[in-house]
Amino acid sequence: MAISVAGGVRPGKIIEIEHRLYQQLIVGKQKSKSMFDELDAELENDANKLAIEREAVLERLAKQIQAKQVFEEVSAQLINTVNNAVDHRLSSPEQVLKYSGINESQLLMLELLQSKNVDINRLKPLIAEQAWLVRDLTNMVNSASFRHRRPQRSDVKVTDIKLVLNFIGIENIKLLIPYFCTRNWLPSGHANLLWTTRKLWRYSVVSAIAAQTLAKLHQKDGSFVFTCTLLSQLGPSVVLKNSAKLFEETWGIWLREASGSRDKEVYDAVVATEFPAEKVYNLVLEHGNKLNWQLLHHLDFEDSAMTKVLAELDNNLSYKELSEDAAMVARANCYAKVVLLEELRQIDPQEKRIMFDYYEFSEQEVIRLKGQNYKKLNII
Repeated sequence: MAISVAGGVRPGKIIEIEHRLYQQLIVGKQKSKSMFDELDAELENDANKLAIEREAVLERLAKQIQAKQVFEEVSAQLINTVNNAVDHRLSSPEQVLKYSGINESQLLMLELLQSKNVDINRLKPLIAEQAWLVRDLTNMVNSASFRHRRPQRSDVKVTDIKLVLNFIGIENIKLLIPYFCTRNWLPSGHANLLWTTRKLWRYSVVSAIAAQTLAKLHQKDGSFVFTCTLLSQLGPSVVLKNSAKLFEETWGIWLREASGSRDKEVYDAVVATEFPAEKVYNLVLEHGNKLNWQLLHHLDFEDSAMTKVLAELDNNLSYKELSEDAAMVARANCYAKVVLLEELRQIDPQEKRIMFDYYEFSEQEVIRLKGQNYKKLNII
């Protein structure tokens, strides 16, 4: 099963392996083994309770033929209603953007951070606008693991954003702001997507660390490819977020109506209806890469170097056609896919070689990437 031309038009086998990873992230029932941050930790009990309740209802329905028929009819109608709403939403990038959590200030921060001489005075008010970002940066500086970096009075809690930025330093800010922005854009707060969100976040960070490692090896601007690699998961995150929001809104309305009518069979049918993960997986494949750059276009960042890299990754059919930066992002994403599929035992050695051959990994790159720690973001 050899590839005749490395880096040419993507063969079907490469596409199948890459889709396999997203299938495992979105549809797979595995729980994330480890996380860089405890995302939505408070949702874990809710997610587990919901799963237990659904299993109990399904077990009960299995013993009642008439109730099972009601479940199948109600569940099909509910899923069809959700699917139509999601399709309608995704047909309009403006509507997708409205519920994405992304705004011009956030993208402007990422843009400013690509300058050789970052203007901290211009950056600071943009950071201050994002309360969640101020919180994340402040918490990091005041964490026990970071205090040893602070020169004096390390036990005093820092709250002033100017001091926070001074302690972190520009080089670290160039990594941490895109890191926290990407995490904020994830579909957090949705019990139905708790494990999917954690798996997608882990994939995003493994990819970004791989990009940082490749850039360092080739003496390139690590922060730029790091940011672009994180942004390459923006589209899938937004598809998941919009889908989860529409499902939970519809599910909640139907549940309240069933409860109000005191129809136990319909109520049980709604409770047992699961998030349409297979449908959403296909929507991610259809819209994800396109939305990566379209959303930036709609926020007037069409001339940004970041947007151009993301558009390249979506529009070029061949790896060989990619610019140096886009190719580095593609290799980083490839490596992360292989790492996660290996953990899930969903890729064999021959398929791994095919992936590395197509994306033209050098022996030195593979050695350097294998030696990297993917459990912690490298900051100076």
